[in-house]
Formats: sequence, structure tokens, C-alpha cells
Amino acid sequence: MTITDQPPPAGVGAASAAPARTGLRERLVLAVLLTAGFTLAVDFSILNVALPAIGADVGFGLGGLQWIATSFALCAAGFTLLFGRIADLFGRRRLFLVGVAALGLSSLAGGLAGAPAVLLAARVVQGLATAAITPAALSLLTTSFPEGPARDRALGLNGALMAAGFTTGAVLGGLLTDLLSWRWAFHLNVGVAAVVLALAPAVLRETRPARRPRLDVPGALVGTAALLAVVYGLTSAGRYGWSDPRGIGVLLVGALLAAVFPLVERRVAEPLVPPRVLRRRTVAAGNLAGLLAFATETSLVFLLTLYLQRVLGFAPLAAGLAFAVLGLGTVLGGLLGPRVIGRLGGPGALLAGFLGQGVATLPLAFLGAHRGWLPVLLVASFAGGVANLVAIVGFMVTATSGLPDREQGLATGLATMSQQVGITLGTPVMSAIATAGLAGVSSATAVLAGLRVAILVNTLACLGAAALVAIALRRPRPAAR
Repeated sequence: MTITDQPPPAGVGAASAAPARTGLRERLVLAVLLTAGFTLAVDFSILNVALPAIGADVGFGLGGLQWIATSFALCAAGFTLLFGRIADLFGRRRLFLVGVAALGLSSLAGGLAGAPAVLLAARVVQGLATAAITPAALSLLTTSFPEGPARDRALGLNGALMAAGFTTGAVLGGLLTDLLSWRWAFHLNVGVAAVVLALAPAVLRETRPARRPRLDVPGALVGTAALLAVVYGLTSAGRYGWSDPRGIGVLLVGALLAAVFPLVERRVAEPLVPPRVLRRRTVAAGNLAGLLAFATETSLVFLLTLYLQRVLGFAPLAAGLAFAVLGLGTVLGGLLGPRVIGRLGGPGALLAGFLGQGVATLPLAFLGAHRGWLPVLLVASFAGGVANLVAIVGFMVTATSGLPDREQGLATGLATMSQQVGITLGTPVMSAIATAGLAGVSSATAVLAGLRVAILVNTLACLGAAALVAIALRRPRPAAR
């Protein structure tokens, strides 16, 4: 069985062809867009370790601290599909610049905030800016490079820097909070936004259709409400447990709205998400696979954090430094991804990545209660990080290939949505599995037993995702003559 894109991707012949040269303008485009993407990835994790200090300085109660992260995540995930389509209709460069300006101003407000309401408002605008910048930057990236090796390399670099940004944010947040102030986590964005705004207008070219279609308002309302409900429901379930009626109720509302969304789209002349796009196997199966790629790896980091701290007794800083090895693996995977795609195609890279991630994760299901298992954890997490980023780059290429430039904002909006939902979904699900058998017992032995089960389920999810790719994205057999 052969795995391929639709239309067929560049295979070995493309890999052997001379790579297209990257000119000065293309390098500047990469520098601007990758800088913005790296900054957004840092933002997802930079405030996590600073939350207690923020609460003490600004006046948040213990129960209110969660909203510093939740308000950002809700907007970043809930509005990404809408903004991706707006980029297609009204201009990607324009939306990118507006988003970067909003990120800079909201970060300035957050860094100067002296009251909880001001800080939360700044985080909401930061989330909206992230929802605008991410699909706009990705679609500018895919439309600036032709489909093939040049685009694959650009997406590989983007994936590598995203992975590095998540790791850097966790480390940088702790350093800034200890050495300077948590406010510098906001102030850094102001400087980056100023540099990007100074360079981007001269480097980026505007792309938008000659005839501007009308925005699908009913679809935008239903789709955005569905995403907001799903993300909030998952976040609530992760905080309060899956038996809490708040999270389950909101998730049911989100599922109902998601079921209504296709019906709404069939009734409008110019839908937010045209049904024919979702009927493409590369888009539908590719985005589901991407969701699983982000869900499995981010949840595995959560499980291994519990293992290092609750079972092996490492301090939080030492546990965080252990994940530097995983970060290196993900960066290497982002750089290797385009080469794998050149040989196997996007779906082939997805399949290879998931198989490699599953094989690397399996040994972690047998971790023991003493520190002699640490080398196994480091080697396996490094290998799994490489494989996961190969899968993620394969997902980005697969989910955006074969679509015209006028729909790249939609394609990257869907891809970003899958990323955000996967990040939000993985941890509460794996946490529920890991703690299902504890029944109030929190000994290291009991925690280890739950973690082993959850890591085994994580492994099976990787292998299941590989099976999904193999079945859904296989090359159709030629008709018999």
C-alpha cells in the first residue's frame, strides 16, 4: 500500500530534483513570519510558572488565576477558523499587521496592568491577536513559496521554531520571574511587535481575491461558538474533572453546535467552510491526524512531568530542564520533516512520524520507581519528539496541499484550529485516565500505576493515528484495463 497526497505529491523524483533557490526577499519573508510564529509559541507557555507571582502582584485570588491562561486559550483557539477565512477575504498581510499591532498594544497593557480586569482584558486581546496572526502568517508562508520542496522546508522551519518556542517559553518565564519581573514576559512582545511592524510592510505582499465574497455571518457565529464551547468544556474538565456538570454540559453544547454547523454551511451561497473542502481526504483526515499529533505529545509531557516530580521526586526546575532533550528532538524533527516528505510525501511523513512516535513512547509505559529509568525517559522522549515533529510537518503539508491560494487562509485556519483543540484535549483526557484508579490514594506507587496506563493509551493513540493515515490517505489503486 502506498501513501500519497491528493493530488499526488512530489516523490523520490522531486527529492532528487535540484532544490529551488531561496532569494533575499524569500529569506526576509521567512525571517518576519518565523519570528512572529516563534513569539506566539513562547506566549503559550511563558506565563505558566509566573502565575503565583502575577496573582500576588495584581490581586488575583487562587481561583481566578486559571483565567489568565483560560481567557487567552479560549480566544486563541475559538476565533482561529474565523480569522483564517477573514484573511482569505480581506487580505492576509493586512490581518497579519493588525494582529501584530494588537499583540504589541495588549502586551504593553498586560505588562503595566495593576488590576485583574486590565490584565484579563489584555490576555483576551492577546488571544484574539494570536488567532489572527497564526493562520494569516501560515497562509502568507504557503502562498509565498510554491507547493513542493521550498514550501516543505519553510513549514519544517516553522514547526521547528514552534517547538523551540514552547520549550523556550517555559524556561524563559521562570528566568524572567526570578531575575527581573513577570512583567517582562509581556514587555518582550512589545519589542518583537515593533520590529515585525517595521519590516513586514516592505517585505510581505498582499494577497486577496479580485472579487471579495461576503462573509458567512451565520456560519461564523455557529462555528466560533462551537469552538469556544469545546475549548472551554475541555479546559473545565481538566480543572474540575470529567464528572463536573459544568464541563460536560458545555462540551455537549459544543458538540451540538458542531453538528449544526455543516447544516448551516449547506444553506449559504458563500460558506465559511465550503463542504467540498472538508470532503477532501487530505483536509479532513489530515486535520484529524494533526489534532492527534498535538494531543498525544502535549499530554505525554504532562504525564512525564508528573512522573519526574511525583514519582522520582525531582524539583520543578530540574523536571523542566529534563524536557530540554525533548525540545532538541522536536527541533531536529522539524528540520528532518521536509526531507522525509521529499521521499514519502506529506501523508507518508505523517504515517512514519506516528509509527516512530508510538514505538518511542511504548518503553515509557514500563517506567519504574527509581532514577535509573531516567536515561530511558530521555532517549525515548528525544526520539518521540523527533517523530512527532515529522508528523506535524507532514500534517501541515498534507492539510494545505492541493488547495488554491485563495483558500490557504481557510486551510491554515483549519490546521491551526486542529492544533489548538489537540493541545487543549490531550492533557485533560490523559489526566483522567492516569487518575481513574487512584480513588484518593496519592502514593508514588499508585501514581506510577496510573501513569503507566495513560502512557500505554497514548502509545495506542499514536498507532491508531498511523492506521487512520494509512487507511484514509492511501493511494487509490489504478483501474484495471
